[in-house]
Amino acid sequence: MYRILKKARLNPTVTLMEIEAPLVAKKAEPGQFIILRVSDEGERIPLTIADYDRAKGTVTIIYQIVGATTQELDRLEDGDCLEDFAGPLGKPTEIEGLSKVAVVGGGVGCAIAYPVAKKLHECGCEVHSIIGFRSAELVILEDEFERASTRLVRMSDDGTWGDKGLVTDALKRLIDGGERYDRVITIGPLIMMKFVCKLTKEYGIPTVASMNPIMIDGTGMCGCCRLTVGGETKFACVDGPEFDGHLIDFDSAIKRAAMYSEFERAARERTCRLMNAGVK
Repeated sequence: MYRILKKARLNPTVTLMEIEAPLVAKKAEPGQFIILRVSDEGERIPLTIADYDRAKGTVTIIYQIVGATTQELDRLEDGDCLEDFAGPLGKPTEIEGLSKVAVVGGGVGCAIAYPVAKKLHECGCEVHSIIGFRSAELVILEDEFERASTRLVRMSDDGTWGDKGLVTDALKRLIDGGERYDRVITIGPLIMMKFVCKLTKEYGIPTVASMNPIMIDGTGMCGCCRLTVGGETKFACVDGPEFDGHLIDFDSAIKRAAMYSEFERAARERTCRLMNAGVK
């Protein structure tokens, strides 16, 4: 069993948990993920490792409450335990040889972008972080990005935090202003990553996108996390989750991501009814 040492609400729909998992913490690297189960009858869900502390033997996860399982997970408190916490899975972010990188995060994807920016910064890389949210009330990890970035650009859709506009607007301004990056790393909603990659392709800047398709076993056996990259089928759990953003077929990924939206909505509503009825 994996004990919850800390639970903190980051915004109305996003929660941070620090989990006691020494074997996972020992091997964890930025860009990797875990698969957890809340209970022995629960479904398996993948969550990216947001941070880790090898000395304490802890792994931090950050999740958005969007479905039945994340609702169930969010009912747990400090001292409660998770049934399973398997990892680290996937390939770590490649940082060797990079001297200047733009890290572009959107929404809850910033929870995945932060450990990447932190690792790059610790390795002496110049890190320009561009993070965007719909509004000020949804902002997470601002102080953490400030510490991990040489330059931090804040964007919001409605202008209530930082500059009004999209992360692509900010990235284009920086590039047009003379900034030259070895690589752009983008993490966030599929549609955001699609247009970040479209922009950087125009400028010839190598770009990596972190993908989070539907996933079950985390070993490549189930095939649910398949993506088309450079005309070939890849599996996010073992070949990724990071891929060359200029080769990803984002349109097919977006279409696949919507396949189970109705099922997820029904499961979420069923869980809400059970919770309101006091069923545990």
